[in-house]
Amino acid sequence: MLKNGSDSYGLVSKLLHWTIALLTLGLVALGAYMVELGYYDAGYYETRDWHKSLGLIVLVCAGLFIGWKAVSPSPPLPATMSRLQRGAANGAHHLLYLMMFVLPVTGYIITTAEAKPVPMFGLFSIPAFFVVSDFVRDLATEVHEWCAYGTAVLAAGHAGAALKHQFIDRDGILSRMLWR
Repeated sequence: MLKNGSDSYGLVSKLLHWTIALLTLGLVALGAYMVELGYYDAGYYETRDWHKSLGLIVLVCAGLFIGWKAVSPSPPLPATMSRLQRGAANGAHHLLYLMMFVLPVTGYIITTAEAKPVPMFGLFSIPAFFVVSDFVRDLATEVHEWCAYGTAVLAAGHAGAALKHQFIDRDGILSRMLWR
């Protein structure tokens, strides 16, 4: 089933969800590794270019994911969830959606601040559409870093909540997004 059903997510939602989740967590880990590398360290440029390419893939997947949600809405949360839990779940999801755009856009601003294109796996480049001031680049760098670590914490909370619902509450939240 491609579309979401009344009690589970469809193939498209699952593919986009897990692709974005794995790429984002991998990018946070790669970013943490990258900031420890020096200019002359082996792999400095290669890891940086991979980070940029994968970040733009997240942006494309995020656009597809949000567009798909308009075509195929998520199944409703279980009726057994309290109003507070529903609010927390919706708030966390909206923050995660926001971060799917904030992180790649700020990364793009940082990368293209001096009108340099973004390399895509050495195959082609995404041009710099505008040049920004040092202040904007520095602000984008701060936002990017804080949001990356914040997203990791938010994703951990999201995963923890899914596990709690699956194994303690036994309401099937996690199984809706798993492959069966």
